[in-house]
Amino acid sequence: MVIGKRTVTQVKRDDPLTGHKDQNDREDQRGTRREYASGSLTRADLASDPLSQFRVWLDAAIASGATDATAMALATSAISETASGIRAIPSVRIVLLKHFDDDGFCWYTDYRSQKGAEITSNPFASALFYWHEFERQVRITGPVEELTPTESQRYFLERPTESRYAAAASEQSAIIDSRATLEQRVAKLQQNYPDGRVPRPDQWGGYRMQPVEYEFWQGREGRLHDRFRYIRRGRSRRGAGWTVDRLQP
Repeated sequence: MVIGKRTVTQVKRDDPLTGHKDQNDREDQRGTRREYASGSLTRADLASDPLSQFRVWLDAAIASGATDATAMALATSAISETASGIRAIPSVRIVLLKHFDDDGFCWYTDYRSQKGAEITSNPFASALFYWHEFERQVRITGPVEELTPTESQRYFLERPTESRYAAAASEQSAIIDSRATLEQRVAKLQQNYPDGRVPRPDQWGGYRMQPVEYEFWQGREGRLHDRFRYIRRGRSRRGAGWTVDRLQP
């Protein structure tokens, strides 16, 4: 099977040792794999600080026309106490990175959403960027803080009109009886604010994740992938030193 310019093989899995029979079943994808052959990554290729290295890879993804190059899988978890001890159940979703700098990586959402509640409970997160055109991943982990109301308001006013109506109409992650109810809320807001100047809800705003760890992953042939991890030394956000190590694949 050819996907783009890469060949995906579907290996027959009749195995006399385990008795497993290949059933050509779409539910069994153990035989589906492909080689990663787009590039390599060495210590000499890396920038001295991870933010510069991230910029290089993100710029390459954007320049290539990669779909949703700024999309990231954002993982959060709530901490709760149970009879058997402390428990943290992770959840993950795709969000769009909106801006970043030496202070951290920022996105916007409803603070009442599941991720908002989990960040309140456990203000730590991990984000993953994956650019399949380059067979690259970047994983970033760190504590999370809310952006100021001024920062959130500035971005809210930059959003398309339809997105502002949607943010004001929806209590993200809450149960609703039907889509019609949601659309009625939007219609009411459009009636009340025909110029599109709907106020930003107090519960809507931004977050900033302050990285303490990065991992850069480059797919390689035979699953001998290149992985490098940066770990921040000290607590300072700006001018922090980083320890860089190669990780086994």
